Amino acid sequence: MIDQYGRTIDYMRVSITNRCNLRCVYCMPPGSPTLPAGEPLSYPEILSVCEAAAACGLRFIKITGGEPLLRAGCSAFIGELKKTAGIEKVTLTTNGVLLTKHLDALLEAGIDGVNISLDSLNRERLKGITSFDVLEPVMEAINESLKQHINLKINAVLAGADQEMVGWKELVELARDAPLSVRFIEMMPIGYGKQFMGSGNDLLLDYLRAEYPGIKGDTLRHGQGPAVYYTIPGFKGNVGFISAMSSRFCSVCNRIRLTAEGFLKPCLCYKEGIDLKPTLQTGGDLRRGIEQAIAMKPYSHCFDDLQTTGERLEQEPMIAIGG
Repeated sequence: MIDQYGRTIDYMRVSITNRCNLRCVYCMPPGSPTLPAGEPLSYPEILSVCEAAAACGLRFIKITGGEPLLRAGCSAFIGELKKTAGIEKVTLTTNGVLLTKHLDALLEAGIDGVNISLDSLNRERLKGITSFDVLEPVMEAINESLKQHINLKINAVLAGADQEMVGWKELVELARDAPLSVRFIEMMPIGYGKQFMGSGNDLLLDYLRAEYPGIKGDTLRHGQGPAVYYTIPGFKGNVGFISAMSSRFCSVCNRIRLTAEGFLKPCLCYKEGIDLKPTLQTGGDLRRGIEQAIAMKPYSHCFDDLQTTGERLEQEPMIAIGG
């Protein structure tokens, strides 16, 4: 599908749960209100939306949460998605804690890639960010994924209780001896993330250029998202930057998002979208709802103009929207 600004929309992020086994400080910190117990779409309902999306020309699906592996049957559902005509790739974003025990099932389902969220390799710092001691199981998941030759990306948000840009070099060094991508994601002012807005990826890239003088831009495409990649001499992997704030990429945005409850969002920044659950319940035309959502996709986010957007701004925390 082509939106009103000429962008090809071919990528949908699909949240299958708003539950998570961690309590990250910028997403759902300890003591924050528990999310209302909304009724998530069933797997057959999600599959119906994905089939309709594929009929509209969307080709890439990212399964997200919350933590998607908390929902029973996630791997089997991915296997069903892989059979959907028109869907070329299905990938998964996870915090990695449960990944090792699901790897075989995911591989059997035909998963095309896995993104693991990991904000620090310092055990205590990671515990301070996530509220749990999870470094060991996440590192085990990374190592096992590499053994299975899974297309692997590590996603890091450099934000914690002290808002310092620390630990970046240790994360980058993961790509020295392993064929994976380490990607740094700028914090966005959504939910509790507003409290942790810090330096952008431009500063981090300056650090990398000083530490690794041979670093250069990578012209190869490493996925369907907005990341910009760099290679470092002697590294088997690469480094990527997802810079929604400092290097706005809205002009080439190709995605829409489906929440676990069936609300289709054309832009992460705004609360507008199309609720597909009534259409699912009545057996209506899902394609029309998807086309409507794409037609209302704005040209740009408004994160840098928060004073003039008023009631249009998304107020839900990230876990309720889908990662």
